[in-house]
Amino acid sequence: MNERNLTAAVLAEVKKSIVGKESVLAKVMVAILARGHILLEDIPGVGKTTMALAFAKAMDLRFSRMQFTPDVLPSDVTGFSIYNKATGKLEYQPGAIFCNLFLADELNRATSRTQSALLEAMEEGQVTVDGVSHPVPQPFLVIATQNPAGAAGTQLLPDSQLDRFLLRLSIGYPAPADELELLRRRQYSQAMEPVRQVLSRDQLAHLREMVDNIHISDEVLQYIVRLINATRTHPQLAQGASPRATLAVAAASRAAAFLRGRDYVIPEDVQCIWRDVIAHRLIPITGSEGTITGGTVAAEILKAVNPPRIR
Repeated sequence: MNERNLTAAVLAEVKKSIVGKESVLAKVMVAILARGHILLEDIPGVGKTTMALAFAKAMDLRFSRMQFTPDVLPSDVTGFSIYNKATGKLEYQPGAIFCNLFLADELNRATSRTQSALLEAMEEGQVTVDGVSHPVPQPFLVIATQNPAGAAGTQLLPDSQLDRFLLRLSIGYPAPADELELLRRRQYSQAMEPVRQVLSRDQLAHLREMVDNIHISDEVLQYIVRLINATRTHPQLAQGASPRATLAVAAASRAAAFLRGRDYVIPEDVQCIWRDVIAHRLIPITGSEGTITGGTVAAEILKAVNPPRIR
C-alpha cells in the first residue's frame, strides 16, 4: 500500500467509531505525523477517549489512560524507585506514561506539580526519577483532555505546558444526522469492535521520517516568520508565540502537505493548521478576556499577513 494511502486507511478505521468530525480527525493525524502532542478542550461525553482509543488500535500503539484528579501524584505518572531488600538496591517501577499513546484525561483537574510531571516526557521523550533518566517507548504521543475553563474542580494549565502541545482541538457536538448514525451503529456493536489495525509502529516511524523530509521553500518559511512576528507586536496580546511555536507551525505544515499528497509546503498548508497550532499559545492583555481570544487574534493575523505567491 502507498505510504499516503496508509494514513487514509487509519482515518477510515477511526471513522468507524467517530461519526463525522473529519476535519478534527485529519488534524489529529497531522499531529501524529509531526511528532506532536494534542490538547482536546471540550465538554465531557463528545468522544475524546473513544477517538484516542481508535487511533491507538488502528496503529497498534500501546495505550495507557490516566484519569487526573487532585490526588494523583507525579510518581503515578513517571514511576518511582522502591527499595529491594534482597538486593539492597533501589529498583525503578515504571509509571503510566510508559506507553506509545498516553491519554491524560481531564488534565486540568490535577495539581500543577502533577501536570508538570508530563513536561520532560513530552519535550525530551524521557522521565527522570531519582537522578536517573528513563526513555519512554517510541513512538510516543500525549493526548490530553481538559474541561473548559471554569468547570468545577479545574484550574488553568500553565503557559509552559500549553506551549508543549502542537495542537489544541475541540470535537464539539455532532450534527443531528451524525448523532442519529451514532445511535444506529451502537445498537449492534461497541465503539471499538469494528476498528482494526492497518498500520504498524515501524510504518508510523517511516511515515514520520517522510514528513520530516517535506520541503519548505524560503518564501514559505519567511511567511511563517511574518505570521509569528505579528503575534508578538499585536496590541491586544500580552504574550505572542514563542520560537517553539514557529517550529510547531513548520512541522504541522509539513504533515498537512503530506496528507494532501505533496512533498513540499504551500501557504495553504500553513493556513489550514495556523489557528489550531497558535491560538492556545497567545495571551490577551488583562481585561480583554472573553471579548478577545487567542483564536480571534490568530484568525485576524492570518487575514492581515499576505501569503507569498508560489509559482
